[in-house]
Amino acid sequence: MVKVFNTLTEEKERFFPIEKDKIKMYVCGPTVYDDAHIGHARSAVVFDIVIRWLEYRGYEVIVVRNYTDIDDKIIKRAMEKNAPWEDIAQKYIDSFEDDMRILNIKEPTFKPRVTRHISEIIDMIKGLIEKGFAYESGGDVYFSVKKFPEYGKLSRRKIDELLAGARIAPGDRKKDPLDFALWKASEENEPGWNSPWGKGRPGWHIECSAMSMKYLGETMDIHGGGLDLIFPHHENEIAQSETYTGKPFVKYWMHNGFVMVNSEKMSKSLGNFFTVKEILSKFPPDVLRLFLLTTHYRSPIDFSFERLNQSKAAFERLKNIILSKEIISTLSEVEIEGSSMDVKKYKELFESAMDDDFNTAKALGVLFELGKEINKRKDKAVKEGKISTTEKKTLTEGVNFIEEALKILGFRLFAETEGRFVEDKLINLLIEIREDLRKGKNFILADKIRDRLKEIDVVLEDLPSGTIYKRGE
Repeated sequence: MVKVFNTLTEEKERFFPIEKDKIKMYVCGPTVYDDAHIGHARSAVVFDIVIRWLEYRGYEVIVVRNYTDIDDKIIKRAMEKNAPWEDIAQKYIDSFEDDMRILNIKEPTFKPRVTRHISEIIDMIKGLIEKGFAYESGGDVYFSVKKFPEYGKLSRRKIDELLAGARIAPGDRKKDPLDFALWKASEENEPGWNSPWGKGRPGWHIECSAMSMKYLGETMDIHGGGLDLIFPHHENEIAQSETYTGKPFVKYWMHNGFVMVNSEKMSKSLGNFFTVKEILSKFPPDVLRLFLLTTHYRSPIDFSFERLNQSKAAFERLKNIILSKEIISTLSEVEIEGSSMDVKKYKELFESAMDDDFNTAKALGVLFELGKEINKRKDKAVKEGKISTTEKKTLTEGVNFIEEALKILGFRLFAETEGRFVEDKLINLLIEIREDLRKGKNFILADKIRDRLKEIDVVLEDLPSGTIYKRGE
């Protein structure tokens, strides 16, 4: 029986889906104004594991992961690059998807974009106004926090305590400092959409509520994201969603811990972040996945290149165990008595760890322990030049189980991981060389690089914000 730690109750609970054998799950996606960093990778890998394990346990999992493709940060980046905001959003959506593909993250069932769901967002805001939970003010629309008495139930914050430090900033049109924006009036030079309140764009929090309800209904099983999203983002999602429908919004809230660098949270504001592309230029994706899974998802994880090198060495040990199947197969069998390894015990320990709130750290520990036992018995047999039929069978079963378990955890192992890793690095290098050629007005050679890449189904697209590439279908 799967158990999940529910942020809402602060307890580990037995998992029971709303609908038998079907799970509806929403995971907050990125705001696309820059390349994904390790924090994004951790959240992606964590919830990829949740999806994979629930599917292994026999559930159908319907997954929504959104893109916030209109936001103040996107507009600011577009102004800095002197590029259309749509190009900025598309560039970093493509970049994110390429990172996810290399990391072997399962494709969500739906990948909605905010700008394609404006009508649903406007309808929800209209409904909140009609129910008396929201109000229009000078082209903006705000949610009245005090009208939702349960506000703060996810983050354990009390309205009175929040009020103590709250202020209305100059230019704010809200009635109460705790109220948050559902719709923001656009400035003259900003993108916007027509609405009953004038030209504007959605506030951040309303987007996830509207899109999740469109694809998953009014109540979903699991809503996931990073710890930093609990307040105010997920708290606000609960308030606007539950006042709109009158029903519970989410049954199980799940949040992954921070990525830390030198005991500080990794963040762009501190300048201590590393992009996924930076890491994947130095380490294969399976190594990064292993690093991220060797700490329980709810705990903080301390990032360093030293720890990545340790994960690389550990991953090589796992691959060598799998390769040892060839050595085991060549050992001469003899009919002798002897104790055999209990592979079933290790499988039960592995499944128990994963069922217990997706404890990948403990589950991997089981695989390493099994691998250690396999190596000890294999080395003994190699030294003696013989092995019992039963021992040979159980050693092979043990290796097969490690390989199967790693694939369940999303590792590609000997598939296309290394080849694809090198290929992406080479494509990015060719793009850099082509850009240098274009700057030097060597357009003939630059075009040759573009055309030759197209021949192998790698299509370059030159945007004002830079060159991106897409793979052919």
